[in-house]
Amino acid sequence: MATDPVCGMHVNEAESKLTSEKYGREYYFCSANCKLQFERPERELKDLRYSLVAAWPLTAIVAALTYAVIIPGGNYLMFVLASIVQFYSGRRFYYGMLDAIRNRSSNMDTLIAIGTTAAWAYSTIVTFLPHTFPAGGVYFDTSTIIISLILTGTYMQRLAESRASDAVSSLIALQPTIVHMIIKGRIEDRQIGNIKVGNLLLVKPGEKIPTDSVVAGGNSSVDESMITGESMPIDKKVGDKVVGGTINLAGSLRIKVAKIGEDTALSQIIKIVEDAASSKVPIQRLADRISSYFVPLVVLIGIVSSVAWYLFGGVGFNTSILIFVSVLIIACPCALGIATPAALLVASGKASRNGILVKSGESLQAASKVDAVVLDKTGTLTEGRPVVTDVISVSRYSEREILRFAAIAEMNSEHVLGKAIIEDAKNKRVRVEFPKKFAYRQGSGITAVDKAGNILYIGNRDMFEKWRIDRVEDRLSKAERQGKTALVVGLGRDIIGIIALADVLKQDSKKAVAALRDSGKEVWLITGDNDRVAMAIAKQLGIENVISRSKPRDKMEKIAELQRQGKVVAMVGDGVNDAPALTKADLGIAIGAGTEVAMQAGGIILMRNSVEDAVVALELGSKTMGKIRQNLFWAFGYNIVLIPIAAGALIPFFTIGVYNFLPVLSALAMAFSSVTVVANSLLLDRIRF
Repeated sequence: MATDPVCGMHVNEAESKLTSEKYGREYYFCSANCKLQFERPERELKDLRYSLVAAWPLTAIVAALTYAVIIPGGNYLMFVLASIVQFYSGRRFYYGMLDAIRNRSSNMDTLIAIGTTAAWAYSTIVTFLPHTFPAGGVYFDTSTIIISLILTGTYMQRLAESRASDAVSSLIALQPTIVHMIIKGRIEDRQIGNIKVGNLLLVKPGEKIPTDSVVAGGNSSVDESMITGESMPIDKKVGDKVVGGTINLAGSLRIKVAKIGEDTALSQIIKIVEDAASSKVPIQRLADRISSYFVPLVVLIGIVSSVAWYLFGGVGFNTSILIFVSVLIIACPCALGIATPAALLVASGKASRNGILVKSGESLQAASKVDAVVLDKTGTLTEGRPVVTDVISVSRYSEREILRFAAIAEMNSEHVLGKAIIEDAKNKRVRVEFPKKFAYRQGSGITAVDKAGNILYIGNRDMFEKWRIDRVEDRLSKAERQGKTALVVGLGRDIIGIIALADVLKQDSKKAVAALRDSGKEVWLITGDNDRVAMAIAKQLGIENVISRSKPRDKMEKIAELQRQGKVVAMVGDGVNDAPALTKADLGIAIGAGTEVAMQAGGIILMRNSVEDAVVALELGSKTMGKIRQNLFWAFGYNIVLIPIAAGALIPFFTIGVYNFLPVLSALAMAFSSVTVVANSLLLDRIRF
């Protein structure tokens, strides 16, 4: 059985003809009203507004004629006015009931239509055939007020839901509709739907990047905050990737289209947010099971209680009708149906605005239960590339000169350590030229000759084994104990310095680990690095549980071991080797700058490449599940308490006079319950991280 994404009612997929496809997913609906709300919410909101404009003035007149003003033929006038409200303003409920009958199911429209029709029909019979029921009395006010109140509650709910879906709407609005296409040196404005992969586009300062592309010309800064949540602009140059929907801030860019349509990052983000909002969490299964039997059960309770009070309770026929109406109206399962989707929609939107993509509701529920977190090192806690951390002089040469000699020697090198040294020299504006001669010594280092004729050496211990390396051994060992790679720099036949490199920690790694520990979670560092590097990183971060030299299978086995101990495990990683562990864990959290494989395996994706966002994701999961539990408690509690009251539980204490106002209060309570659930979910948007 599918679930209507609007009202939450069950729909038989095999028999339902009310379907809609969105972002590659098929949705099923219990009524045309729900389908319209899903596909064209602005149209449904407009229809609701027209219905309300007609309903309330007529309802006010009917109420006045019932309680304040007595005129000849008043019942006939009320019949006309109430019929307009019943069959014009309330027509949506009849359409919904007919859709349910065609689908061989039942929905909340069924309860409203049957309940209000019973009150209207009874009053109509009394009006035209006054001797049919000895008690007399009409209840046109009951049917009109109920319809007006329910429409008002639905209208308020739709307004609240439109706020909840702002995240998806704002994402869709990020993509421009017009692009500047460069064709044979000319610039022509075209609709975005006409672009193809390989087209060359111009993006002017202040304009949005139309689609995922590669910079083909120009330099600029790009604001990617709406996609990644990262507040600082990113500098872009030729060859860099740009993401559709981000904003070009400074210079003009010529970009070559790389992806279009559903393949773009923005489309994928929208799909993930939509899927997460409409997905189910395990906690919803109980609500689903109850909802599938709820409407028939309520109709049965209404009939049984009405008949029982009439036959055995001594109430009149008109009161028994009101008992039936009250039960049906008060039990509408709107709040039950939207309790989970409303919270998921707000949470997934909140997450996306903070650079966190949640693939499903199950991921959020898993996040709320996590008590053990396994962290990868490279690319997750660290930058994933070596950088120069220390330049140590052991001679008369300055650190700047030592860096310059080392960079000259490495200019022709493709080694990752050599590139890090050259990058550091450039950042410090050290003047570096290509060497006259260059020789690579396999497994030990490089020999080079600079333009001044100086013979330069840079490498590990093996390269300097015949030199007096013992005099710098202490400094080499100290750097290595810190988890760094130490390279010796020689000039002529003298050792002049040491350059230490390391894969440095990300700025927020220490704070993130501290937050995880403070929240009571067990933190593990599992890495393929050697013991020395692993322990050095763990010491800096305050992690006590460390496993080094681990292969992908080792990570999986450790996660399985923790799960056997009853732990709910989250794995945070970014590489291909992390994909098996991300899949094995109860919750996989993939770093967005990592590999495509890791992102596919993760249930949550961190777009900002920040491990601190993993802490935010776990906290958001806890907050979201808290809201879902509150919503379900309210929805279940509301029905458990109020259905017996509607069925006559108050008659022994307040007599049948309670039904002079109870049907109207039932409608008010039903509308209020739905609005309360949505409003409670919207509070998630106020969370500050």
